[in-house]
Order: sequence, then C-alpha cells, then structure tokens
Amino acid sequence: MMQTKDAPATTERGRRKSDRTRAMLSAYLEDLLSGDDFGRHMAEDVTFTTMETGDVTHGRDDVVGLITFMHHQAFDASPVVRTLIVDDGQAALEADFVATHTGEFAGIGPTGRQVSVPYAITYDIEDDSITALRMYMAMTSLVGQLQEG
Repeated sequence: MMQTKDAPATTERGRRKSDRTRAMLSAYLEDLLSGDDFGRHMAEDVTFTTMETGDVTHGRDDVVGLITFMHHQAFDASPVVRTLIVDDGQAALEADFVATHTGEFAGIGPTGRQVSVPYAITYDIEDDSITALRMYMAMTSLVGQLQEG
C-alpha cells in the first residue's frame, strides 16, 4: 500500500491557492467552451503534450492553434466535462470529446459523423497561467469513429 503524507494547504492572504487555481481554470474552460479568448489563460511558453504519441506543441500561439483546430476547424466540438479536480497549481479534467467532423483530420476529409471519445487533461498552473497541458485521448478511437460506416 502506498503511503502519502498530507501536506498543509498553501494560503495566500487567507485564501487557499487551490481556490485561486480553480477560479482561473474555471474561467479558462468557460472561455474555451464559449469560443472566447481562452489563450489569455496560458503562459507565453506553455506546452501541450499528446501523451499517446509524445507530440509536444510549444508556445501560446501554437497551443491555441491546436486547440482551436480540434474544437472549431476539424470538428464542431461541445466537450462534456465530467470531473474537475484542482489542487495548488495543478488540475485534472475528465471529459468526453463530443463533436461533429467538419474538416480534414488525420487525412480524412469532413464526414459529418458524430464522435464521442473520453479524454483527460492535466494542467500545470503558475502565476494564474497554464504552463503545461498533457492530454490523454485515444486518437485511434477518434480516427476509427471517423472511418466507420
């Protein structure tokens, strides 16, 4: 059995850092899902790692471009958030990528197919900015759903 040591919660002027992290991440998710400027919540040198492939995207503009491509160009996406866990400077999100395939993705032209793929993203957060995102998503499942039929 693994043992853990409970660390005291970090406070800043009477407020838990995890509360501040939760507020920042909630604002990011609201902006992302509503089509607003979600990139404002990212550090200039943010990284996005696709854990299945090891591909790493560097920098705010490129990370925003990747997320925008997935949510608004290759797909018309409406992710369904299932779980959000927040701690001091870190967060984990569990969601379903629910979308309609509207643009080219993985060499497959728009099919109009509906897809639904579970995924998780972990976030590192410093100074009220996301510094790293790590996405755990079965891309083979996503491509498989596009090829069905």
